[in-house]
Amino acid sequence: MGPRQAQAWARHRREWWIPTDAVDGPAFDFRSWFGRDAPLIVEIGSGVGEATVALAAARPSYDVLGIEVWEPGIADTFHRMEQAGVRNVRMISVDAAWVIEHLLRPESLHELWTFFPDPWPKQRHRRRRLVAPAFASVAASRLVPGGHWRLATDWLDYAEQILEVLGAEPLLENVHDGPAPRWQERPLTRFERRGLEAGRPVTDVAFRRR
Repeated sequence: MGPRQAQAWARHRREWWIPTDAVDGPAFDFRSWFGRDAPLIVEIGSGVGEATVALAAARPSYDVLGIEVWEPGIADTFHRMEQAGVRNVRMISVDAAWVIEHLLRPESLHELWTFFPDPWPKQRHRRRRLVAPAFASVAASRLVPGGHWRLATDWLDYAEQILEVLGAEPLLENVHDGPAPRWQERPLTRFERRGLEAGRPVTDVAFRRR
């Protein structure tokens, strides 16, 4: 971590970061970490928190859980939260698929955000992609009826895979006929901008729990 990241981490990790070993407790409950009982949104792969903090700031009545394994990115998120006065975000560094399956009850999640998941572009690595049938089934079951799963990717073949996998999940329905218009609330991040500059157009996808 750089100095700014290290300082933000030191100031806020005890308040805004859920330690990995905490989830092993028999009575673990996310509500105790947010200090209230509010509708929950989960973002998988929140990076440095550009979208996380902006979207959470616009939803003060919701709790937002960011799942991110890169600690410097978490520290950057803390810095952004501090600058924006955002207090309704908590971060965790546990495997996202495990969190969704083991720490969330069915029909407990109001939205799921997956922006620019690791594309694993090499053919031999594509089995590692997050959006696959088994994960989609569990994730869909965690959404409340009417809850949205919003995704974005700058890899066309991954967008096609996402549409195919989620389109085959019985609990989900596509909000649009194919890809979605760009979700205007989602801020244009540095990561997305780099993809556009490299000539990779971004595809948004939005599905809704039946």
